[in-house]
Amino acid sequence: MKKASKKFSFNLNRKLGLFALVIIVPMTLLILYLIVSLINFGNAYNQIVRNITAANDYNINFKEEIDYSMYRIVIGSADFETAKDSEEIRDPYEIIDEARKVFENLYEITVTPENKSRIKKLLKNLDTLEDRVDDIKVNLLINGRYDENIYLLDNSIYILSEIIQEHIQKYIYYEAANFETIRHELANQQNNAVQVSLCAFVVILVGTILISMIIVRSVTKPIKELCDTTEIVARGDFTTRAEIESNDEISVLTNSFNNMIQKIGNLVEDIKKEQNNLRVMELKLLQSQINPHFLYNTLDTIVWLAEGQQTDQVVKMVTSLSDFFRTVLSEGRDYITIEEEESYIRSYLEIQQFRYRDILEYEILIDPMIHQYTILKLTLQPLVENALYHGIKNKRGKGKICVKGRLENKLIYLEVEDNGKGMTKEELKYIQKRVKGHVEESSQRGFGLANVDERIRLNYGAEYGLDFDSIEGEWTRVSIRLPISKT
Repeated sequence: MKKASKKFSFNLNRKLGLFALVIIVPMTLLILYLIVSLINFGNAYNQIVRNITAANDYNINFKEEIDYSMYRIVIGSADFETAKDSEEIRDPYEIIDEARKVFENLYEITVTPENKSRIKKLLKNLDTLEDRVDDIKVNLLINGRYDENIYLLDNSIYILSEIIQEHIQKYIYYEAANFETIRHELANQQNNAVQVSLCAFVVILVGTILISMIIVRSVTKPIKELCDTTEIVARGDFTTRAEIESNDEISVLTNSFNNMIQKIGNLVEDIKKEQNNLRVMELKLLQSQINPHFLYNTLDTIVWLAEGQQTDQVVKMVTSLSDFFRTVLSEGRDYITIEEEESYIRSYLEIQQFRYRDILEYEILIDPMIHQYTILKLTLQPLVENALYHGIKNKRGKGKICVKGRLENKLIYLEVEDNGKGMTKEELKYIQKRVKGHVEESSQRGFGLANVDERIRLNYGAEYGLDFDSIEGEWTRVSIRLPISKT
């Protein structure tokens, strides 16, 4: 425990008379300042929470509702008139109008220019989405135009709703980041609390001197020690304590001062914990983004097999799909073993190989010695999916995906490699910048890879993440480096 020894910076005997005149005004101003600051902090915090809550409601429901309603209308199981009174679907125009009102209101109350710009883009996309709904409605009045409406549904409605959902997710993410600003304001409140404590000390000192001038000199020394300790605390050292031997009111002041330092230190620790909680929340937001198209396509394939009475293939597909989602759910765990992740990837590739059997081969070469170690759930699947859709599908002829894993120098190395179309140097440079957050745009390109990289860095540290290598027309390799971890 440190003991303050710095000399008092001014002559207390000469200043006491002046303190008696000026103490009331500074104290009043400081108290008013603290009250206003606390009110502003609370209002800013509550506003961010309300903004995130309002946007999050549409992040969960908007895409699902608009896609399902338009799908039912296009296939003819519902229409725009019955949708208004239906209990199964909602009127698409009503969904869009509600979203527009919510985000127009958020645009007015959002503070950060970047998020205002995101809402502005979102509102434009809502207008475009409404125009495409109008197109489908017109087509339905002109002898149905089923094929044209299916094309609009797949290439306009679904894409626009996905883009809108992406804007909502980015709005939530960056609005949550504003909590860091609130944290800085709270740190300022902490420094102001130290200043208020110093003023309170001066008031007590003035009262003591006015009561008895005889004890002025006996009070001066312990008061100087308290002032020195206060300066140390003001520099951010909350481990120091005032050590003063006294049997009068100064001992009460010392104990109160030490208790105050302890409470402020606890407050700083609470702030650090809140920062960690914010990082966990960001991780949850990132990990919650699961594309439903894979499930839709798989279920369509199973229906097609069932109609063709291919019972064995149906059983195999359903079993793989069951294993796939068992790993996805993982009893709510964020971390799973590498063995479970391998099983998950194997189920995913089995399903995809059935759909793309003419173009897809795969091989999984993960060393069994690393099966016991844990990694973040959904670490490899986005990389495998990227290899399939951007590498193998764009190549002429059959392609192959190889997933590898090994232990080296007390680190885990995972790789996903495909012999697809590869990337040009410009594309490789772009994807590297996109994943590391140096490129910000509304395009989905590279979003899944950036998601994986950010989750890894948030959990394990900035030195871990994804590395890319590719040769155009030959192959692409994505590598992951992780520390050893067990549950």
